[in-house]
Amino acid sequence: MRTAVVCGVSAGLLCIAWVLFLHVTGNNPYGPKRTLSQFFPAIAAVVSQVLLRRYYTNGPGLWKSLGVGIATAGISAVVAALGLYTFARVTGPEPIASHLAEMRQLLANAKDMYFKEANGKQQYEATLRNLARTPEAFAQDEFLKKFVLGFILAIPGGVFLRK
Repeated sequence: MRTAVVCGVSAGLLCIAWVLFLHVTGNNPYGPKRTLSQFFPAIAAVVSQVLLRRYYTNGPGLWKSLGVGIATAGISAVVAALGLYTFARVTGPEPIASHLAEMRQLLANAKDMYFKEANGKQQYEATLRNLARTPEAFAQDEFLKKFVLGFILAIPGGVFLRK
């Protein structure tokens, strides 16, 4: 459990640092560049499994290896989501409003591509309607994306690093 906590908190803090870096450099901290930090929890899950394997001479076994990877992904996703929520609360509604304007502009530019597809109009409207508008929605999005990717990579990592 200690390995999962150390790796998970480290990856979560790295995700928070990435959002702060984007904000300080004048980039949109809620935009597409934020998605580059989605790989931090997944990498941390595999790293925690490698570290766990070093503790055991005959290997940790499948369940311990899977458990530490999934726990690392969960802990890092929670820390990153709490960090983004706190960031959104502290910076106020102005960065969120500029993010929404930028995303609406990007969707307007891609409107023709949506309308060429079957059910394109419904997809376009659903995408526009599902844009995160509150700190809670950003935190939920952050948690889900980071946890799912970390969970998906923790499974093969646990299988290959079990022994």
